[in-house]
Amino acid sequence: MILTDQQILAEIERGNIVIEPYDRTCLGTNSYDVHLGRYLATYRDAVLDARKHNEIDVFEIPEEGFVLQPGTLYLGVTEEYTESHAHVPFLEGKSSVGRLGIDIHATAGKGDIGFCNTWTLEISVSMPVRVYHLMPVGQLIYFAVQGDVETFYNRKANAKYNERTIKPVESMMWKNRF
Repeated sequence: MILTDQQILAEIERGNIVIEPYDRTCLGTNSYDVHLGRYLATYRDAVLDARKHNEIDVFEIPEEGFVLQPGTLYLGVTEEYTESHAHVPFLEGKSSVGRLGIDIHATAGKGDIGFCNTWTLEISVSMPVRVYHLMPVGQLIYFAVQGDVETFYNRKANAKYNERTIKPVESMMWKNRF
């Protein structure tokens, strides 16, 4: 079941959902709009290796915006820091962003209960498009769960994305054993 606007507000009041900064005008019927943060990043190497630490170059989006190019994977970040202590958060792109040919996530649209951070975006475009800091890029949808949670994400010993940040975070796949 997806939470409605009234349920999201109630969960914010209870402390089960945290959104910083919070703006009431960003609350939709059953979602909350999130915005592109100040930073983007690209990988340094042309060929990525899942078994190694692939380093990124982080840069600030200038006031005049930045033109994303097809064929490049950009890592972005939400302006909003979020916490979800009782619901599964899903991040979906806004339809207006999709209509510009922008995909904001390749595979990582679902968060875990206990995820407390900004969201790294895996951005790709179908044609050149200029983006701006604070432009609306996505919406968070919260799903109710059944049953008790044994281990919240922020308490998992092997959680790779717990360190609070305002910058995009590169893949930590290399920390897995395979």
